[in-house]
Amino acid sequence: MEPSHPTDPLLPFPDLSDLPAEAMAGGFQLGDSPKGFRSGFVALVGRPNVGKSTLLNQLVGEKVAITSPIAQTTRNRLRAILTTPTAQLVLVDTPGIHKPHHLLGERLVQTARGAIGEVDQVLLLVDGSEAAGRGDGFIVELLSRIQVPVQVALNKHDLVDPAQAAELEASYRDLVPDWPLHPVSALTGDGTEALVEALSAELPEGPHLYPPDAISDQPEQLLLAELIREQVLEHTREEVPHSVAVQIERIVDDGPRTAVLATVLVERTSQKGILIGKGGSMLRQIGTGARLQMQKLISGPVYLELFVKVVPNWRRSASRLAELGYRGDS
Repeated sequence: MEPSHPTDPLLPFPDLSDLPAEAMAGGFQLGDSPKGFRSGFVALVGRPNVGKSTLLNQLVGEKVAITSPIAQTTRNRLRAILTTPTAQLVLVDTPGIHKPHHLLGERLVQTARGAIGEVDQVLLLVDGSEAAGRGDGFIVELLSRIQVPVQVALNKHDLVDPAQAAELEASYRDLVPDWPLHPVSALTGDGTEALVEALSAELPEGPHLYPPDAISDQPEQLLLAELIREQVLEHTREEVPHSVAVQIERIVDDGPRTAVLATVLVERTSQKGILIGKGGSMLRQIGTGARLQMQKLISGPVYLELFVKVVPNWRRSASRLAELGYRGDS
């Protein structure tokens, strides 16, 4: 395992032999919700790279999911929390439904399918700048078998030529004649306010499920690991991204800043070389970008040190996938 040059070399990495015990945050007293308040779970499903993570971040107003132009980047069933004066929506971002080519792919699809049956409502996200295709039809067939309300967001509405808008929308209307359609832009936010109102109206009446100021229920380690993986996706060639996983080894709050030690896993030695770059230049770029995003999440300075480790065929190893948290049922 080869270390990077420290992303923030001002101080040596803190002594990790005496980690402080984790402190439990004080519990939130839910109390009485307003009369008529609604709450529930909404699964975001769709083909890879239709903008589910971008929409999730847009709705919540914070970065809780990584985004990338590369398809199939969402791996975990990430939950984000959106609270309005009248409702609380727990938004479940799922991996894109696709034909898997390895065990990791199979487990990602299992994760997406598993989420569908455990929510109060499904939001099917499609690329509204293109006509409905066979991949959309496959997902519609899957959703038609469940007894859960479904609404459809026609994403990328900002890219649609007004002269073609009616024709494109009609292709989805033919595919899902009984499901509400909502033209939106996850990038600009256009149409998202009306979408939230429509989703909220279909949720059951109920109390707050999380504190009103919560934006995610995911462990800090998962969010930090995803921020690192996002930078890998952004900076490396196409042969690397899907072969990458990130493990957070240690998080230490040493007072003035938070120190994070992480390992980036790849499958081949050549990929390790790409990630490190000449003289460690690529890994420094990845680390710098990740550290800046981490500081926004943690709201304070971060020291980040990255290592790269070759683990051949980790995407096909059941034990390694379980260790990384890709079990397909969560």
